Amino acid sequence: MSDTYFDKSVSQPTSWLYAFWKFSRPHTIIGTSLSVLGLYLVAIALSPPHFSTTHLLQLLGTWLSCLCGNIYIVGLNQLEDIEIDRINKPHLPLAAGEFSPQQAKIIVGVTGISALVLAGFLGPFLLGMVGISLAIGTAYSLPPIRLKRFPFWAAICIFSVRGAIVNLGLFLHFSWVWQNQFTGFTGKMPVPQEIPAEVWTLTLFILVFTVAIAIFKDIPDMEGDRLYNITTFTLKLGANSVFNLTRWTIGICYLGMAIAGLLWLDSVNQVFLVTTHLAAWGLMGWRSLGVDLQDKRAIASFYQFIWKLFFLEYLIFPAACLWH
Repeated sequence: MSDTYFDKSVSQPTSWLYAFWKFSRPHTIIGTSLSVLGLYLVAIALSPPHFSTTHLLQLLGTWLSCLCGNIYIVGLNQLEDIEIDRINKPHLPLAAGEFSPQQAKIIVGVTGISALVLAGFLGPFLLGMVGISLAIGTAYSLPPIRLKRFPFWAAICIFSVRGAIVNLGLFLHFSWVWQNQFTGFTGKMPVPQEIPAEVWTLTLFILVFTVAIAIFKDIPDMEGDRLYNITTFTLKLGANSVFNLTRWTIGICYLGMAIAGLLWLDSVNQVFLVTTHLAAWGLMGWRSLGVDLQDKRAIASFYQFIWKLFFLEYLIFPAACLWH
């Protein structure tokens, strides 16, 4: 790799901040932010606490810790994929030469350490969630393990973090905060919390939905992945098959949530939950009809639309819990 490629490294504060924003992968930042807020609201709805300033400080600290962990994971991935991203995602700061590898390493190191330190101060469940997420994110990108080379293990990494670890970890963390608000944080081993059906249902929805994101995200990256021997479901099955599999997977998520709302979620507004999920399912189906799989911009646009549906779930489900 030629050092002169990074002569375009930005120095102006506004340009640097914009490059940093791109480096942090904004759609993942939004998803992380909404997951923190969503699980905070779900925890409040299912187990209303006596409010104190501790809650707001915990929410802010948890958000910052998760954001730092997010930037560490996506930043490490970009550091290991510079050559691939020059083909698949040339707009990213490292691929475009706006950041040098040394600058990116500093950002990744600082955010990774900050995520763990903040989580350690805030609570054992948060520390466990952040630590496991960072470990999986490291194994996903970093040689010699580099699990992203294998489509099955790559998908496992993505949906285990976004689906199970984040949702369950955040709920356990906020529930632990409610329990310890009067006694203080003693540092003792936390007592296992009972996870209600609503949280398990949201977790399962997000887990399966993240499977759809994980398999779809490689459709626009076929050229670079093939060149650098990154095996993906798209290369194995073909873009059309993966596209249809994504639509069916998301459809199962919405239909499953509607059925769950009708049959066993007693602590939610069932009419609101069922109506909104069926409407979102219909919107997804309508939007998918106009996607040209030969057009990378159309594929990227639909991928961002899927992320917007993902964001929406962290607003719909807490609203259904609060509006009971």
